[in-house]
Amino acid sequence: MNTPHPTTEPAAIARAERRAETRQRLAEGTYDLLVIGGGILGTSVTWHAAQSGLRVAMVDAGDFAGATSSASSKLVHGGLRYLQTGAVRLVAENHHERRVLAKDVAPHLVNPLTFYLPVYKGGPHGAAKLGAGVFAYSALSAFGDGVGRVISPAKAAARVPALRTESLKAVAVYGDHQMNDARVAVMTVRAAADAGATVLNHAEVVGLRQTAGRVTGAELRDGLDATEFGVDARLVLNATGPWVDHLRRLEDPGAAPSVRLSKGVHVVMRRSAPWPVALATPVDKYRITFALPWEDQLLLGTTDETYEGDPAEVAATEADIAQILDEASHSVRDEQLERSLLTYAFAGLRVLPGGPGGVASAKRETVVTEGRGGMLSVAGGKWTTYRHIGRTVLRKLAKLPGEPLGGAMEPVSDLVRRVPLPGVAQPNAVAHRLLADPDVGALLGPATATHLARHYGSLALDIAELVRRDRALGERVHPDSPEIVAQLVYAREREWAETVDDMLRRRTTLTVRGLDTPEVRTRVAEVLGDAG
Repeated sequence: MNTPHPTTEPAAIARAERRAETRQRLAEGTYDLLVIGGGILGTSVTWHAAQSGLRVAMVDAGDFAGATSSASSKLVHGGLRYLQTGAVRLVAENHHERRVLAKDVAPHLVNPLTFYLPVYKGGPHGAAKLGAGVFAYSALSAFGDGVGRVISPAKAAARVPALRTESLKAVAVYGDHQMNDARVAVMTVRAAADAGATVLNHAEVVGLRQTAGRVTGAELRDGLDATEFGVDARLVLNATGPWVDHLRRLEDPGAAPSVRLSKGVHVVMRRSAPWPVALATPVDKYRITFALPWEDQLLLGTTDETYEGDPAEVAATEADIAQILDEASHSVRDEQLERSLLTYAFAGLRVLPGGPGGVASAKRETVVTEGRGGMLSVAGGKWTTYRHIGRTVLRKLAKLPGEPLGGAMEPVSDLVRRVPLPGVAQPNAVAHRLLADPDVGALLGPATATHLARHYGSLALDIAELVRRDRALGERVHPDSPEIVAQLVYAREREWAETVDDMLRRRTTLTVRGLDTPEVRTRVAEVLGDAG
């Protein structure tokens, strides 16, 4: 494998200078709102707050979407299982947000996906019930993804050869969408920055600033060079996900727990056969196991178990992997579940309301609390409705007692409701334009052009421009992946990628493809300027 474009030392210096400039802006200004946490909630609130005219800053102790928000099932969906609890309005709202994301906000990042829901003899639900359920589900989406229906086992197996057909009675069919969650997160951060927000990852809060008993900012430490600095803000929002109660205790050491955590694990497998649709197989009354085509791989999961340890140490265990493979075997043939096909496993933590009962049946809702120092804490939520949650939180901020934000912001109701994410475009059109480019089309090839179009939208043309200037950047990072070196340079310059893991796990798909090799890590480090 060839050495990438040699910009090692200058790249490291430039990255350090950019971070220093951002720290200086944070330290010297007084912000209307400081958002702590760059996951689903933090990025959405920051984006909407910047749109409303607030001077807003967002920091994260790790990378943006570095924890739970990049460890999801990668689905943008209405929530079929919510119908069995009678939550018809919730499903309709989810469908609305799903359609807006797929058609207006992020058609380059959110893709339609057909789901098969197999009905086996002795399973928790019958064919008639599921058939009625998927019809109602599609009706709530105004039949925008077709009419939910039931097909024969033979017809389903013709499309998915690895579908287990023993004792299979029927297959219910419906439509939803999926995405690369890390890419959606990065594009949302970029949208927030484009709207005027100041953002910094790898910046840990080590203390809260207080004035007359009110939280008025935070003390931070740069996780890359240990520089300490502070941020002043009229209002502080704690959106740290699994760490929400940890930060609340910095405000009030006696603060009682407000949430509980559920561990969700997924495994990624190389495909041994075509996989054009998703399988959603009921495990019991509440849980479904997924087998999803994703990034040319097969994504299996998930678990739903109470977690009481350190959120920073959550990981997929051998027992988790065995459980997922065992549950997948209900509907997936053994040849697709061979351990030799496993490329990656990852774990995330769902943040759920505190209370009795098991986590599998707990409500997936947003929890909002206000501390004695005035810090607002928000946790929970889901990717499908992340824009809606961001607007809802912003409304709460505007109506807090004492109106800490005063007249600094425009009314949330006046915000443009369907602001697109950067790069909005139809991916097929972008891929066609890339391939038609006489300077770079042949070098990129169909696989890379399609990959760039579906992860960057029209911004893929900026990456192609890097290749046009230096054809060495058109080389693949690994021969078995469509990713090219220009993506690494782009992530370094435009997407806040600061570490090798930022690059491999969240700016590209190299880790999930099982290509996180020592050679690849060396190449990425060279692009970052961190090679020794």
